Amino acid sequence: MYTEKVMDHFANPRNVGEIKGASGIGQVGNARCGDIMKVFLKIENNIIEDAKFQTFGCGAAVATSSIATELIIGKTIEDALKVTNKVVTEELDGLPPAKLHCSVLAEEALHAALWDYAEKNNITIAGLKKATECSHGCHEH
Repeated sequence: MYTEKVMDHFANPRNVGEIKGASGIGQVGNARCGDIMKVFLKIENNIIEDAKFQTFGCGAAVATSSIATELIIGKTIEDALKVTNKVVTEELDGLPPAKLHCSVLAEEALHAALWDYAEKNNITIAGLKKATECSHGCHEH
């Protein structure tokens, strides 16, 4: 059911924890399945120096959080915005259809953290919008 990469990131998640004094923090939750993801970012000179996550949820939620943080560390904010749910799913060699929402949550948690960073620094990040309602109608921000 799950790929080897999903199982690896579930059993050995990377970047678990929190960043004290984070540049940006984003949290999203999924009422349908109970997954909650919180992403912490340390950003300096437009580069994501560090990313950590705390996820309460299923194995796929942990795996998508883990791979998403791996994919953005060392990247510019603009490149981090290119880490979409599709990219997360592809990097994990696929997810079962019932778990695709986890990759969407990972993308939205990242975007929420970047939005928080932009608000704290009174800047606009091209291509980033504040989520006013869930794109797939199943969680609150």
